[in-house]
Amino acid sequence: MTSHAPPEQHAAVAKVKTGRSFSIVWIVPIVALLIGGVLAYKAISEKGPTITITFTSAEGLEAGKTKIKYKDVEVGKVETISLSDDLSHVIVTAELGKGSLPYLNDKTRFWVVRAQIRGGSVSGLGTMLSGAYIGIDPSKEGTPTKSFKGLEVPPVITTGLPGRHFWLRADTLGSLTVGAPVYYRQIQVGQVVSYNFSADGQAVDLQLFVEAPHHTRVTENTRFWNASGVNVTLNAQGLKVNTESLVSVISGGLAFDLPDGYAPGKEAEANATFRLYPDHASTQEKTYTVRRYWMLYFDQSVRGLSVGAPVELFGIKIGEVVSLDLQFDANKQDFRVPVKVAIEPERIGGVGTAAAMKAAAENSEAMIKMLVEQRGLRAQLKSGNLLTGQLMVDLAFHKDVKKAKLTHADGYPVIPTLPGSLEQIQESLARITSRLEQIPFEQIGAELHKTLQEASVAIKQAGEFAGKLNNETAPQLKTTLDELEKTLVELQGTVGKNSPLNYNAKKTFEELTLTLRSLRQLTETLDKQPQSVIFGKDGDANE
Repeated sequence: MTSHAPPEQHAAVAKVKTGRSFSIVWIVPIVALLIGGVLAYKAISEKGPTITITFTSAEGLEAGKTKIKYKDVEVGKVETISLSDDLSHVIVTAELGKGSLPYLNDKTRFWVVRAQIRGGSVSGLGTMLSGAYIGIDPSKEGTPTKSFKGLEVPPVITTGLPGRHFWLRADTLGSLTVGAPVYYRQIQVGQVVSYNFSADGQAVDLQLFVEAPHHTRVTENTRFWNASGVNVTLNAQGLKVNTESLVSVISGGLAFDLPDGYAPGKEAEANATFRLYPDHASTQEKTYTVRRYWMLYFDQSVRGLSVGAPVELFGIKIGEVVSLDLQFDANKQDFRVPVKVAIEPERIGGVGTAAAMKAAAENSEAMIKMLVEQRGLRAQLKSGNLLTGQLMVDLAFHKDVKKAKLTHADGYPVIPTLPGSLEQIQESLARITSRLEQIPFEQIGAELHKTLQEASVAIKQAGEFAGKLNNETAPQLKTTLDELEKTLVELQGTVGKNSPLNYNAKKTFEELTLTLRSLRQLTETLDKQPQSVIFGKDGDANE
């Protein structure tokens, strides 16, 4: 019997290798991972910053569609739109493009661009078809931030434009708006960029932009004025109507120029501040730096007198009213109205030596004392406008007034006052009324009534006499007139043209004429030949 060995005895011994080997299967996922990493890095590196913008309303905005543009170039897109926790505004989350991070600061502005008419021009018409978008005005100056408050009024974009910004300080805004034009000699050279309250809230600051090269025309002596609306002037030369343009009439506008007689001066620097005058006429007024304050006390009504009312001397303005008040005088047990006025001595010129004028200017107290005590300087309220009833303070010299001393109150010289012209009229009317009250009108009325009765009786008697004259005297008078007429007819027949008396008178005059002629010849003969009276008239020389 053959014996068989177990199969394990003929099997080869397995060799176990512990080394690692790379499989080709892993190439595909590794390549995919590398590509994904590159794409992720590229997406992260090219991804711009994310910002939030708050608006009062999301009108016209859509998440994922509304774009952010600068000069019509897309620089970002709105991702989400949500409401704030208190529901007072909307929060827009937007992603900007790469490279926008240096412009994310508190000076950068965002707003919604829609179709609108502003400053006489139409803008944003393209949004009527493509929809609204968010505009951006970038700036590199400011504190970095990623949270912004959107503007409700679109600003004027001046970034990158050649020109210069300036500031104006005004009492009120008037009809000016963002985008209002700025004119130089009726040519538009800029526009209003923005406006806001001043730091103290007592005025309005306007920022404007003047385009190059016209910004060089703005100098230190330049004056700006409000050119809005229509300026109508009525004077001795007639009615004048002046306006910069139709746009300034509708939406307002500004203008600037040099006052008459002023040199341009140095060129104004960027962001220089100027005063905004209410109209062109006020820019021609001179600017005075020296002011002296006087106090006036009136014991009459000052209705119609207001702050800013002119103070005049010889009809020329030398100052204005600064303040009005009402006080109770305990000594006199009466009320009085203290009026403080500001006098500008530079408005008054001088004739004389320079040294004398300088001394008078420096020692103004002595000059006022002399004018009040020696020249009779007094203040008086007078009507400045008959239509509006506004009053003004008139300073004049009165020789016949009671002497007064210069006093002081609260550190100000007190100028004595006189009753105003209206007050004098009232006093005159009061005196006339008191005198009229002394007239015995009742006695005069009784005597007049008695006189009228007597006149009535006299008129009645005259009527009776006229009736008697008509009934009795008239027929006799008619008979007398008839007889007189007959006498005149007979007289006419006697002395008429063809009457015998007239004929005989005519013949008599003819004979008288012949007689006078003969006498004249006799007189001439006697004058030439006086011997003819004795010897007769000389005969012929041949006799």
